[in-house]
Amino acid sequence: MHIITKRRLREFWERHADAEHDLRIWHSVVKAKRYKTPHEVRAEFPTSSFLGNGVTVFDIVGNKYRLVVTMRYDMGTVFIRHVVTHKEYDRLTKTGSL
Repeated sequence: MHIITKRRLREFWERHADAEHDLRIWHSVVKAKRYKTPHEVRAEFPTSSFLGNGVTVFDIVGNKYRLVVTMRYDMGTVFIRHVVTHKEYDRLTKTGSL
């Protein structure tokens, strides 16, 4: 999958060093794949959540952080929307910003 953009991952792990390992693994796994359906993503990432319209949420560092992406299976592209703490994710959910 083509990932847009790794910069957001890097900026997050520079502020939260404990997330670097998991984010690097996520990036390398997803980059090497060509997912066609959410079922294929779930097989790779069993705790992933699907919110509709291609929005997928991944638990990072045992659900301490959340990675929110839009997956365009038809284009083979993943757009990184948010990399946030669990508290920030709750705020985004309440304001409907996901």
